[in-house]
Amino acid sequence: MPYLPTPGTTVLRVGVTGVYLDAATAAPPHPVAREALLAALADGWADPARLYTQARRARQLLDAARAATAETLGVRPDEVSFTASGTTAAHAAVLGGLAGRRRAGSVLVHSAIEHSAVLHAARRHEAAGGSAVSVPVDRLGRLDLDAWSAAVAAPGVALAALISASHEVGTVQPVAAAARACADAGVPLYVDAAQSVGRVPLPDGWSVLTASAHKWGGPPGVGVLVVRKGTRWESPYPEDERESGRTPGVLDLPAVVAAAAALRAVAAGATAEAARLSALVDRIRSTVAATVPDVEVVGDPVDRLPHLVTFSCLYVDGEALLHALDRRGFAVSSGSSCTSSTLRPSHVLEAMGVLSHGNVRVSLHRDTTEAEVTRFLAELPEVVATLRTEAGVTDL
Repeated sequence: MPYLPTPGTTVLRVGVTGVYLDAATAAPPHPVAREALLAALADGWADPARLYTQARRARQLLDAARAATAETLGVRPDEVSFTASGTTAAHAAVLGGLAGRRRAGSVLVHSAIEHSAVLHAARRHEAAGGSAVSVPVDRLGRLDLDAWSAAVAAPGVALAALISASHEVGTVQPVAAAARACADAGVPLYVDAAQSVGRVPLPDGWSVLTASAHKWGGPPGVGVLVVRKGTRWESPYPEDERESGRTPGVLDLPAVVAAAAALRAVAAGATAEAARLSALVDRIRSTVAATVPDVEVVGDPVDRLPHLVTFSCLYVDGEALLHALDRRGFAVSSGSSCTSSTLRPSHVLEAMGVLSHGNVRVSLHRDTTEAEVTRFLAELPEVVATLRTEAGVTDL
């Protein structure tokens, strides 16, 4: 029978003694999120769409969460909708943006390194008779702006999609310049900002934006969809009156409240935290390159997210490396975080033309310490050397 905690049960905090280095997948819950979640569970359980006292209190909490989120993102509250996940928000952004602009055309332009949620929505669009154009990136993972400008200026483009920064290698994209090309062509731009929100300032010029709460220390199961005023966007779902008709179903209100509280907290300290984590990532980049033979540290070394670094080790299987590090107490990702279960090579690394196997993504968070990074860097060379020896690779 599946295990569920019951009253009086001591819940094991899995991995509490290990070193968690996978914040790009899910950051540990911010203490503010924990406090807000417990408070909202006691006070925000009713349906905010009803008219009785408990529902009005829930409505107040929802309105406050929306206002706080909008203030942090620099948008209007009525432009913000909450969804059941970041993936749901991304699907709604792409399919809703295409639906709202169907009279303009049926072409979706996107970068080659979008998150799988965006690419899956693109495949859905193509299966329904639309088309999609993938724009390449260079070896650092940076968008080809000339190719992008030509693609969005072509006839029949309904929507363009560009990730704010690569979720796999951390390279920050030239969103402002890409947005200017879209504006010149009269094409709205959707930005997937899942790895940027709460960590770095958001770019200007976008029409639709999405984010995911568990990336910034909020609870899982909360996504954010922002549609700017004047943007032609149409819900791809059957009619529903909730969230201004943009996303269907009842929200997990306590989780939404916790997500908004955590976002406000992390944004307040984002500049200082980015400086701290960026220095640790610089150290990882230089030390790995110096101590592990035949390794490639990928992504832009300058224009990058502060908390994320990826490297690839020649002659090493990525999944084996992940398990070996896990046995040493290090939780990291290997390959594409969104497709690792399929054991397919990362489409991002392939698009960059870099080594696509034997890669490790390390992503730091507010609880990551210098001592943990030191321990990781000390043990990594031996882990890699052992795996290569077991595979019969020597004399490197």
